[in-house]
Amino acid sequence: MSETENPTTPPDSTPIDSTRIDSTPSDQFDFDLFVIGTGPGGEGAAMQARKGGMRVGVAERYRQIGGGCTHWGTIPSKALRYTITNVMNVLKNPMFRELGIHATPSMEQLRRGTASIIAKQVSMRQSFYDRNSVPIFSGTASFVDEHTIQIHGENYTSKNFVIATGSRPYRPSSVDFSHPRIFDSDTILDVKDRPSSITIYGAGVIGTEYASMFRNLGIKVNLVNTRSKLLEFLDEEIIDALAYHLRDQGVVLRHDEAVERIEGCDDGVILHLKSGKQLKTDILLWANGRSGNTEELGLENVGLTPNSRGQLEVDEQFQTAQPNIYAVGDVIGYPSLASAAYTQGRAAAMHMLGRIDGNLRINDIPTGIYTSPEISSVGKTERELTAACIPYEVGHSQFKSLARAQITGSTVGMLKLLFHRDTKEILGVHCFGANASEIIHIGQAVMSGPCNSLEYFIETTFNYPTMAEAYRVAALNGYNRLF
Repeated sequence: MSETENPTTPPDSTPIDSTRIDSTPSDQFDFDLFVIGTGPGGEGAAMQARKGGMRVGVAERYRQIGGGCTHWGTIPSKALRYTITNVMNVLKNPMFRELGIHATPSMEQLRRGTASIIAKQVSMRQSFYDRNSVPIFSGTASFVDEHTIQIHGENYTSKNFVIATGSRPYRPSSVDFSHPRIFDSDTILDVKDRPSSITIYGAGVIGTEYASMFRNLGIKVNLVNTRSKLLEFLDEEIIDALAYHLRDQGVVLRHDEAVERIEGCDDGVILHLKSGKQLKTDILLWANGRSGNTEELGLENVGLTPNSRGQLEVDEQFQTAQPNIYAVGDVIGYPSLASAAYTQGRAAAMHMLGRIDGNLRINDIPTGIYTSPEISSVGKTERELTAACIPYEVGHSQFKSLARAQITGSTVGMLKLLFHRDTKEILGVHCFGANASEIIHIGQAVMSGPCNSLEYFIETTFNYPTMAEAYRVAALNGYNRLF
């Protein structure tokens, strides 16, 4: 599971239309819905279906619930990032330097608070299942047929299923992950000694996030990108800003590269590239793709075949080729966000409950990338609007001009509004800077409402000083471009 935001806790009072598409009585089954996996996607499906009156069961192969999001991805990596950012900001503060305070925290010290956060998340999420009377079966679930699964030799039947088994780092056979200096995104969180240098192979979301994190610790970073640009799905201006600031922080970017072989040594790791370059660092992080967890599901028994990366194909309602079997989250691939998985799970359950359109806005899910600074966006990019021949204009707000950013010292970044030059409708919002993943939701709310117009930001009074004021500044900047 890709590292992104924490899914929202479901309200107990969610209004549900419990009319099902297929009204055939399901008393012949043990459950109306059986969910495989307790990550964000599985939790969203289970809670939504249960609140709609369905009998729900859940399987989890690991000892604790929460999936990769809670134990290996989103929560531990973001907790570590937060600790690193705060600790290094303090250590770099001139006042502490004047007092002669110098420290080099170990990786163990930086990780110390993560376990307690994970424990709180597990306890909270366990309470959701307990108070909604959803039984959790411990063990690996495997399909016997389209209405039956087996766990530890016991068979359970269900009218519908949701596969929410998540993903894991892609591990090519040519890379020796047993070497103590070679890591993937799951094992890197357990690195014992603080390295002085690291090579990260793969410059996707996970690769860029870890590049920022390690560089903030003062570690030398090589970020090797197999493509010509970073995070090509983002707006071009955001891509350029990210590349500039990574380089400004000291990260060495290498684009359009491909691995030839990886040589693990006693004192480091040598990455041999097909271009002839050789990069030697203390450790190497392989961050080049993920694989869906589908091998042990017995999919051959229900006529489903995952792709080469173990991912399942689904339709707009998250149904697989077997209509009563749905799949959500990382196991279906893009966008591979914890937030998206949760919403997809709810959408799948609502479809079973008879609400084909659950108004969940699954096509307007914002990106949340926890680099330093953060990146978040929702809606169209300039590239997409230009290709579609939509007349648009741009409004900018530079964080360095905002009083709140000056007060907090978070002056790197910008907010960018894309709007239709005739109707003034907001078409896209792109943010790069501190708290971007929070700031974006103001734009998201306006875009989805009846007052979607640039004028909303011009006419609305924002607290001063705040980062939210960036919307008014950007709106006025864009409005002044019209003629």
